[in-house]
Amino acid sequence: MKILVLGNKGQLGTDLMEVLGSAHAVQGVDIDDFDITSFSDCRETVAEFSPDAVVNAAAYTNVDGCETERDLCFAVNAEGVRNIARICSDREIKLVHFSTDYVFDGTKRKPYVEEDLCNPINVYGQSKLQSEIYLKEYARDFLLIRTAWLYGRTGKNFVKTILDKARHEKKLRIVNDQIGSPTYSVDLALAVRLLLEGNHAGVFNVTNRGRCSWYEFAVRIVQYAQIPEVEIEAISSGMLQRQALRPAYSVLSCRKFIQETKKTTRYWQVALKDFVMKTWGKKNLPKPEDA
Repeated sequence: MKILVLGNKGQLGTDLMEVLGSAHAVQGVDIDDFDITSFSDCRETVAEFSPDAVVNAAAYTNVDGCETERDLCFAVNAEGVRNIARICSDREIKLVHFSTDYVFDGTKRKPYVEEDLCNPINVYGQSKLQSEIYLKEYARDFLLIRTAWLYGRTGKNFVKTILDKARHEKKLRIVNDQIGSPTYSVDLALAVRLLLEGNHAGVFNVTNRGRCSWYEFAVRIVQYAQIPEVEIEAISSGMLQRQALRPAYSVLSCRKFIQETKKTTRYWQVALKDFVMKTWGKKNLPKPEDA
């Protein structure tokens, strides 16, 4: 397949380029190459590459920032998707788009399935829900992949933040009342390749297996990086002053993905340990005098 990746330099886009590029003809563009909020820009970009599939990994992902930059958030996350969906529909191109666990309000208390009612409680989730609505309205052939708690080699993410803080601070305070499923961007990219090659369509939840709190996630990060003498304190969300609300429970059921592909993702602990050992490694551990 000829595949065009939008947002190819981002956290997910970087791994999509490598994973998809190992078996297909893949090209990528990013914010310096085109403006996703411009219909004409999007049309020219897609026409130039004439792909069989477009994978949209471009997004405004600063959850707290979305609260104060609502217009920009919706322009990129929703209107941009409408642009791409219209163009792909006109040219009969398959469109892969990513959404989030934050389209749910977190009140269900058991894993969300693809058909569950969406009720986002922050602007970021609202913008991604609108992108889903546009995708279903305008795209003829699409894959909508909901994922959660994403981390990878590039960009900002929770794992890299914890690793950095643990090197310089003796005590970390992490919330323990939000539950979700950490997802390694490489594993998500592999799932995308599987769904594309299998010609699947529709809505799929894809995360690493299992669930945890942000506190449990942080404990494992520090443990796998073997950073000594770091105390991690569990706190409630109310103790943090954050602009955006987060769902208390946003675990996604991946049963549909497993049933249709006959494959499953790794447990989040296995994926996390792999990521930490590959990207952190002993060379980055604090020196004894700094510990």
